[in-house]
Amino acid sequence: MKLKSASQALAVFILCSSAMGTQALAADWTVGANIGNVPWEFQDASGKFVGFEIDMVNEVAKRMGKSVEVVNIPFNGLFSAVQSGRVQIAVSSITITPKRLESVAFAQPYYNSDQSLVMLASSKASKLDDSIGKAVGVDTGSTGDMWVVQNMPKYKFSNVARYEGLSPAMLDLAAGRMDGYISDIPAVQYYIKDKPQYKIVARIATNEKYSLMHAKNWPDAAKVNSTISDMKKTGFVNDLHKKWFGTSAPADSSTVKVFDVMK
Repeated sequence: MKLKSASQALAVFILCSSAMGTQALAADWTVGANIGNVPWEFQDASGKFVGFEIDMVNEVAKRMGKSVEVVNIPFNGLFSAVQSGRVQIAVSSITITPKRLESVAFAQPYYNSDQSLVMLASSKASKLDDSIGKAVGVDTGSTGDMWVVQNMPKYKFSNVARYEGLSPAMLDLAAGRMDGYISDIPAVQYYIKDKPQYKIVARIATNEKYSLMHAKNWPDAAKVNSTISDMKKTGFVNDLHKKWFGTSAPADSSTVKVFDVMK
């Protein structure tokens, strides 16, 4: 292309310099997260990404001398993002399951969890069986979604609405668009602690474990896992539990104890 003026040449130089600068400043790791998943990853009042897992991945990166860029991706899109290499790590209270291990890999677990059934406090429901025949909501592709599908013959839910995050589901629950919402219990407990219009009707024992998800054969996998072991041994991960949940984690939990990588 023939440039017609000095100003055109300067403009091209600025554009090229900007592009080169962006490449030079690219983060070592792009981390996918379903922002809005309190208290794991969400935005504070200033718009900054914060949360238990944001702190977790930033500390791993810091100890390994890596830089991080967090990008907002709906939960169900995190799996393809990892497999395609769009992101190196995905977080969002992702449960390690045998099915998921067929296509992706995880570092050692760092949080033990179950599902929960939450309803409005005005509801007369007091146990899981009170959800029989009711309309419920779940997060698309989540373990709560899997549980509902597996237990449909027993509970005969009249409708299952699927959401991309806890907040919109809870707003629909408050508006009466469904009877109950089934989701990870720690996220629900954190969300409703100052919202008396909701109540947890039942804890659903699913014995889940959360961790960082990454592609199979990722070169940084072994180092990431050993770094998490060090963070547990020094009490850093348990300190995160105190920060975000107000208490220490159980001594035998994956937040405190070093675990093998699940394969």
